[in-house]
Amino acid sequence: MPINQPSGQIKLTNVSLVRLKRGRKRFEVACYQNKVQDYRKGVEKDLDEVLQIHQVFTNVSKGETASKEDLLKCFDTVDQDTIIKEILAKGEIQLSERERQLELNKINNEMLTIVSAKSINPKSKKRYPPTMIHKALVELKFSPVLNKPAKLQALEALKILIKSQLIPITRARMKVKLTTDVNETETIAKLKVHVSGAEETNENGKWSITGLIDPVSYRELVALCEHKGQIQVLDMAVIDST
Repeated sequence: MPINQPSGQIKLTNVSLVRLKRGRKRFEVACYQNKVQDYRKGVEKDLDEVLQIHQVFTNVSKGETASKEDLLKCFDTVDQDTIIKEILAKGEIQLSERERQLELNKINNEMLTIVSAKSINPKSKKRYPPTMIHKALVELKFSPVLNKPAKLQALEALKILIKSQLIPITRARMKVKLTTDVNETETIAKLKVHVSGAEETNENGKWSITGLIDPVSYRELVALCEHKGQIQVLDMAVIDST
């Protein structure tokens, strides 16, 4: 005797889910791995390339599709594309354990590369390899998370490493060129405070200084130069200067 499957159910496996709650209802869409991030970044705009199936679900794992009544009540429309776009934009990405680990590894590797590029051993003036930084962070019980950009986590990790000095480490300095009018004596004095190993020039009514700064000072220098000068970054991380 044939078994009748409920008409409102579709079976899907091996999918990445995006989930959005509206009131007491939960809505889901089934996507291809990594495509949601591409869509959110604007790299991928074709919904058919993002979705495994062009349908709004209440439960993908059970294959339960959302009713028109629920869609209208929660989204004020039954247009699938409009609702899907909102879920993709605002929903929470649900990763499988394997996907979660792959994403964590990716973030961790990116974070370690950034820390390595932005720091040096102050004694040897050399950059630490990512493997050594990883070992130090494990000892300090610092682990990456999924919901923060790798760059932000790298800056947090670097602060912890510098504070602990488990390994001798400091921020690599930036090499910049600052330019302003020679008459801006007050601005020039404020700029010079932040620059070391500097070379100054005065040409055609313009004063400039080229040297090294602590990256922490960069935003302050940008603010100082906003209306009265110019800042040019020549090297993001100088690792071989004394």
